[in-house]
Amino acid sequence: MSLKSFQNLTSRVIVLPEDNIDTDQIIPARFLTTTERSGLGKAAFYDWRYDDAGRPRNQSPLNLAGQGGHAILVAGSNFGCGSSREHAPWALLDLGVKAVISSDIADIFKSNALKNGLLPVEVDRKTHRRLLKAPGEEVTIDLETQTVRFGGKWQAVFKVDSFARYCLLEGVDPLGFLMQQLPAIKEFEKGRA
Repeated sequence: MSLKSFQNLTSRVIVLPEDNIDTDQIIPARFLTTTERSGLGKAAFYDWRYDDAGRPRNQSPLNLAGQGGHAILVAGSNFGCGSSREHAPWALLDLGVKAVISSDIADIFKSNALKNGLLPVEVDRKTHRRLLKAPGEEVTIDLETQTVRFGGKWQAVFKVDSFARYCLLEGVDPLGFLMQQLPAIKEFEKGRA
């Protein structure tokens, strides 16, 4: 599948300081009735964004997602823990979130995010604490150099698996990468017959 190429992103941040935000909070199980990616943004963090009657909770910072340049979510540690749900990164992307920054992101969420075009960024604890105290601050994430810059003087480095990084920079998912290799695969197979 073709994804939108991710080179760098400058955005204001939405801060959710809570630790252990699990995939059921990101996309409640009752919304897992589709395999379509579009439309899941409305269900992202549904119980945090809407009251029991379905009215928006005005105090929820998540209602800023995708608006006014708010495309980076800074979350507490152990973000994305819980069950494996590709719907979680789909919902965040559809909501307008393009990257998540934390000191610790659950491995299964990180894997699903990278395969679907959402950049998970793990930073050191000092940087993380600084970002948690800066809702609305403008942050730049540069995937090529694997750096996060903010506040005029703050910079932090992060690591992304080299294959996942290549796919994000090129705008392809793992299957799309394999499809790009099809001519070489066919040529190889000819010599094996």
